[in-house]
Amino acid sequence: MLFKSKDIDLIKSEFSCKRGDLTVRGLEYRKQGNALPIAIVSHGFMANRDTVKHYAIALAELGYAAFCFDFCGGCVMLGKSDGNTTDMSVLTETEDLLAVIQYAKSLPHTDETNILLMGCSQGGFVSALAAAKLGDEIKKLALFFPAFCIPDDARRGQMMFAKFDPNDIPDIIQCGPMTLGRCYVQDVIDMDPYKEILGFGGNVLIVHGTDDTLVNIDYSFRALNAYSKEKAALYGIEKAGHRFTKEQDKQATAYLLEFARL
Repeated sequence: MLFKSKDIDLIKSEFSCKRGDLTVRGLEYRKQGNALPIAIVSHGFMANRDTVKHYAIALAELGYAAFCFDFCGGCVMLGKSDGNTTDMSVLTETEDLLAVIQYAKSLPHTDETNILLMGCSQGGFVSALAAAKLGDEIKKLALFFPAFCIPDDARRGQMMFAKFDPNDIPDIIQCGPMTLGRCYVQDVIDMDPYKEILGFGGNVLIVHGTDDTLVNIDYSFRALNAYSKEKAALYGIEKAGHRFTKEQDKQATAYLLEFARL
């Protein structure tokens, strides 16, 4: 179906792909044309694709075939993909994202040599892990308040609303409205995220609020140091917390569009 945005006609279509026995479902936005660069936008913990679709639309306006999707078991409500929250972890979400990348590359109107990954919070961490796995297959990586704190949180036994004994991880962990499984902690508790992301040597944009109390901006400074100094940049949004107000998001989106410009 046609979708009008800022007087630009975009094609909006639903898509689905498989990750093992599970179906990942999402939306694609694009202009008419062929050999379109690919942009894939990943949502954060407890969120869903609707929370990041405005980034996908903005990237589609720029000329990308832009995708947003729901992680399997990664949404506290309104998620369209298969899967249970108790089976979700950073590693399963990385596999979801890899499946979406392969799907996007297979389309007749996309350029598989020109891929941008963008993610928010846990989706930023996941995007960074996927980029490291694929290396030169990914051209650009944009991270908004990426949650590189997750392994440290697991080791101290407090992940957002959830508290537990890291030496005796329970099978079920209640994290506010979301019920998590043991794998959510187990998959990251021994992880050094800054070693995991070293496989990516492309261009990196990090945008982070200076007053973020959920994921301290220091985690993004450490990521900046892990990436190539010639190819990575970090922009702080003054007085912003975890996630952005409307005005702060305008500033962050401007950084994104300048970084993504073709």
